[in-house]
Amino acid sequence: MNARHVARWAVCLALVGCRDKKPKTEIGPPEVSVVTLQAEAVNLSTELPGRTSPYAISDVRPQISGIILQRLFTEGANVKKGQPLYQIDPALYQASFDQYKAQLAYAQANILTTKLQAERYAYLVKINGVSKQDLDTANAAYGQAVALVEEDKAALETARINLDYTRIVSPISGRVGTSSFTQGALVSNAQTNALTTVQTLDPIYVDITQSTAELLKLRQALAEGKLTKDGAALSGIKLQLEDGRNYPLEGKLELTDVTVDQTTGSVTLRAIFPNPDNILLPGLYVRATVPEGTNPSGLLVPEQGVTRDQKGQSVVMIVDGGGKAQSQNIETTTLIGDKWLVVAGLKAGDRVIVAGLQKAKPGTEVKIVPDVSSARSPPPDRGAPADKSAGP
Repeated sequence: MNARHVARWAVCLALVGCRDKKPKTEIGPPEVSVVTLQAEAVNLSTELPGRTSPYAISDVRPQISGIILQRLFTEGANVKKGQPLYQIDPALYQASFDQYKAQLAYAQANILTTKLQAERYAYLVKINGVSKQDLDTANAAYGQAVALVEEDKAALETARINLDYTRIVSPISGRVGTSSFTQGALVSNAQTNALTTVQTLDPIYVDITQSTAELLKLRQALAEGKLTKDGAALSGIKLQLEDGRNYPLEGKLELTDVTVDQTTGSVTLRAIFPNPDNILLPGLYVRATVPEGTNPSGLLVPEQGVTRDQKGQSVVMIVDGGGKAQSQNIETTTLIGDKWLVVAGLKAGDRVIVAGLQKAKPGTEVKIVPDVSSARSPPPDRGAPADKSAGP
C-alpha cells in the first residue's frame, strides 16, 4: 500500500468519525401561557324554558238570539276594541225598540193629564168642590203615571241594548281567529261555542318555569350577600326562539307564582315582552335568559384551562411562586361566554395555565410565554407559492 492509499483511508476514517458524532440538543422547560385571575363584578343569568301566552284573550259570544246577516272581519286580521265583527238580523229588536218608545211617549202624555187633574182637585177640595177621597184618587193616579214613565224608560233602554247587541263588536284589541259560524247561522245567547276568539299579542306574556331548588339557592345567595340585585335585574330578559334565533327585543319580569307545581317541583315566572311584529305567537316554545344578580368579586377562568379528572372533578393547572406547574381542584357554577365562574379552589392573583397543558406536568418547572400558539411558526399555506430563497 503506497502513501496515496494510506492518505485516502485516513480521510475516509475521519469522515466516518464525523458522521457518528451527533449534535447535542439542550431541552429547556416546557412553554405555557397563563391568565392571572382578578376579581371582578360578574353579572349572572340563567337560561330557562318557557312558553308564550297572550296578554289578553276573549271568546266572542252573542248576547242575544238571531240570524247572522254578515261577518264584518277578515279572519286572522288585527282588530280594534269596539270594532264590529258580526251583524245579527235586527228587525225584531228594532220593532221592540219602536214599541217601547211609543209606550214611553204615551206614558209621558198621561203623566201630564193626571198631574193637572191632581192640582185641580187640590184647589177644589179647599172650597168643598170635591171630596177629599177624590183628591186622594187623583194623586194616586198621578203617582202611577210617574211610575209607569220610569218603567217604560227602563223597558226602552233594555230594547236599545238588545238592538245594539245585534252588532257584535270586539271586546279587546288584538288578532282575531277563525270564525266558527257563517252568514245565515242561528246563534243564541245561551250557546257555549264562541263565534271567534280575539287575542292581544302586543305585548305578550312568556311563562318561564324555574325549579324550586334553583330558586332557593338564588335566594340564599342574595341573603348571604354573595349576589346583589337591583331593579335592573327585573328587566333585560332575553329570548331564544325554537330555530335558534335571538328575539331582538328584551322583556321584564312581571310576577313570580307563589304556588309550587307538585308534579314538576317548579314555579312559574311571568315576563312581558313587546311584540310589535307578531313574531311571538301563543304557545311558542322559547329559551329565556333571566338575569339573577351580580357577583361583586367573581373569578372567571377561560374554558380551555379547565379539565376534569376521572371522578368528574374540575381541575386546572396553575404556576406557583417557584415557577412550577401544580394541579388544583376547583368548583365552578356557571359558564359565562367562554369562561367558567369559579366559586372555590382559586383566588385572585393565581396564574392559571390556558395553553401548553399537554406539556405541563405537576411539579415540573415551566416557562411562561405570552402565547404558546403565537410563538410557533404557522404552517405554510399550501395554496401559496413556495419561497425559493429558503434553504431545503
